[in-house]
Parts: sequence; structure tokens; C-alpha cells
Amino acid sequence: MAYAHLIKPGDKVSLEDINPGQHDGLEKECGLVELAKLGIRMAELQELMFAAGQDALLVVLQGMDTSGKDGAIRTILNYVNVQSCRVASFKQPTEQELAHDFLWRVHAQTPAKGGMTVFNRSHYEDVLIVRVHELAPKGTISDRYARINAFEEILSASGTMILKFFLNISKDEQRERLLDREKDPTKSWKLSVNDWKERELWSDYQRAYDDAITKCSTHHSPWRVVNANHKWFRDLSIAEAIVEELEPKVDSWKDHLKLIGKERVAELEAFRAKK
Repeated sequence: MAYAHLIKPGDKVSLEDINPGQHDGLEKECGLVELAKLGIRMAELQELMFAAGQDALLVVLQGMDTSGKDGAIRTILNYVNVQSCRVASFKQPTEQELAHDFLWRVHAQTPAKGGMTVFNRSHYEDVLIVRVHELAPKGTISDRYARINAFEEILSASGTMILKFFLNISKDEQRERLLDREKDPTKSWKLSVNDWKERELWSDYQRAYDDAITKCSTHHSPWRVVNANHKWFRDLSIAEAIVEELEPKVDSWKDHLKLIGKERVAELEAFRAKK
């Protein structure tokens, strides 16, 4: 079953109608066992994708502060081969980046064929924080939804599979996580006054996410809303979606690798014949 909420093209999203604490009646222990199995399969599939070199995978993680983007990345990296997987983080644009179009810095970070890249935040910041803080005219922001869809369509047409996850936590859960950082000396380095300032704009961000998810869920790159109040269920939902996305490619990858294998054997036999 699909644990994440798949948003189909044309669906109108209202995050307030999705319960971030719901976990499909699963017990944590059972969920962790299933996650481990999915992790093993994810590793096998990612290795095949890398070896075949025909496709790429882009995983986009978005969410409010403390929603668990870093934790989800740690879980993913625990299973995949880090030689062919990397993480790209998008913070405040540099002066050079601001001198280009808003997708310029993003395109350079997309995965090459065979590779897997995880975006910790992404090009969607340009219709989220930019919108909430009114850093660009409304017309500019409105135009960006179509530009994002066109950009992702180009990636998809070039062999990049795109999985976009919104890590959905409740406002109460965020408050508890922020307070926990204050209590835990090993996490207090994460503290930022800005986190509490941004929290005051919660409703504005929720509306911005509603629009971004609604307008940018397409056939080639739909959004998935992940119930993220429970960290283990968050990771399970993401792992399941990754495996389901890669699984249909297995036969194609294996056939391609068999052809490569035959070519390599022929090259080796020719080399030995010359000897």
C-alpha cells in the first residue's frame, strides 16, 4: 500500500485536511521491520540504476522547520551507495546566483544518468519563502509555477525520475521539536531565533504549500504528502515510494547490463586471441 498521499494532477490540496500524525494503524516495530526490508531493496535498485546508467533519480524534500528533512536524508544514505548518491542543499541565493534566472543554480545540481540526488529544500523555495516574505512581485511568483513544471518536464524527458515529498508535521509537533532542541545539549547548536519567527507565519506557509503542491503536481512529477509527526513512518513512506518508482525499471536495466556484459566478454576474447 502507499503510505504517502499521492497528489494527482488537478487535485486541489488543503494540508489542514491531512492528519500528519496518522500512521495507517501500523505499530512502530512493524514499521521499522518493513523499512529495513525496503532499505535493502532500495540499495539493490539504486546499484542497478547506477550500473545501467540509463536513468537518474531526483528526490525533493520540502517541509517546515523541524519537519525531518535531515533525518530522512540520513535514513536514505544509510541504505544507498554514497558513491553514486549525493545531497544538494539550497539556502539563501548568492550574489552570483541572483544574477541568473531562479532555476540556474538548481539545474546544475540535478543528477547525471545513473546517479541519485536528494534536494534538501529546492527550487520550490522560490514560490514559498519568496512568496511569504514578498521578495518578488506576485506576477513573478505566479509565472514560476509554470516554469517549474516545464523544468521538471525537461528532466523527466531526459530520463530523470522525480519524487517530491512534502514532510507534513503539525504546528504542535513543531513546537515540541523546537523546545526539545533547547533541552538537548547535543541539538542546541541547531537553535535559531529565525525558526520561531518563521513559525509565526505558519498559516502563510501552509497556503503557499497548498498552491505549490496543487499547481505543480503533474503526470511526470507528482507531489507526495508524507505524514511526518512520527519519524519512523516518515522514513517508511519515503522508502516505499522510492522502491515503487525504481522497481518498474529493473527489467530494462538488467537487459541493458546483459548487452554490456556480452560486449565486454567479446572484447576480452578478442584481446586474448591476439595474445
